[in-house]
Amino acid sequence: MNRFTIFALLLLLVQPQAAFAFDHSHARWNALLEKHAHWDEKGVASTVDYTAIQKKHAELRSYLDELSAVPLKDYMGWSKPQQLAFLINAYNAFTVELILSKYPALDSIKDLGSLFSSPWKKKFFTLLNKQRHLDEIEHAMIRQPGAFDDPRIHAAVVCASIGCPGIRNEAFIADRLDEQLEDSMRRFLADRSRNRYNASEDRLEVSKIFDWYGDDFVDFRGHPAVASYLGDYAELLTENKQHQLRIKAGDTPLSYLDYDWQLNDYQGN
Repeated sequence: MNRFTIFALLLLLVQPQAAFAFDHSHARWNALLEKHAHWDEKGVASTVDYTAIQKKHAELRSYLDELSAVPLKDYMGWSKPQQLAFLINAYNAFTVELILSKYPALDSIKDLGSLFSSPWKKKFFTLLNKQRHLDEIEHAMIRQPGAFDDPRIHAAVVCASIGCPGIRNEAFIADRLDEQLEDSMRRFLADRSRNRYNASEDRLEVSKIFDWYGDDFVDFRGHPAVASYLGDYAELLTENKQHQLRIKAGDTPLSYLDYDWQLNDYQGN
């Protein structure tokens, strides 16, 4: 081995590693969702085959490792759509990981908490150089005022429950993010078990999500209230044209349906 070869090898050893190249297609997560997230017959609600994913737990963990390896400085250099897609996918994937920590010995994500401990505040993963819990991703990062300011994230971030919007059978990606967020919201609002117009009482009966996070929907695209926001989707809430006009007026009274915390577990055909 000559001096030049020795010098070259030493140079490689002392040089810092190449910059981490994150896969913004989220291919590993996308592959799991394609196979194991299932829309219902109407395409408005979905369930997750946790049994099947549990058998491929190594694949899920490989994706989670990809997420955890991203340095904060790299994330800060990404575009807003890349950041938001990353955070939504991270929330959903780490939620599945949390479910698998006790699956199948649970009926609800709430079974992972107690009267004094929330499952959403368990610090069980690393993201952007810090130990975090799920609430941090949703509330401190995604919903942080001025960060993204898009209420449609509430149809994308899924808490592993029947009452939640359906988890998509694909990963969120930056290039299609607006389309995917809109489609997720439309599917959610088209589910009459969670959102509907009650003609006999002239009111909208909608998910508790619109109660818990009502302020997020105000001023989005110029809407002064949740009812006004929902007016944009009147045709999904009722088929009656006259009732649609009533909803589009934006002053329809709201009531909120009970939230179903049962695990969104796929039961097969």
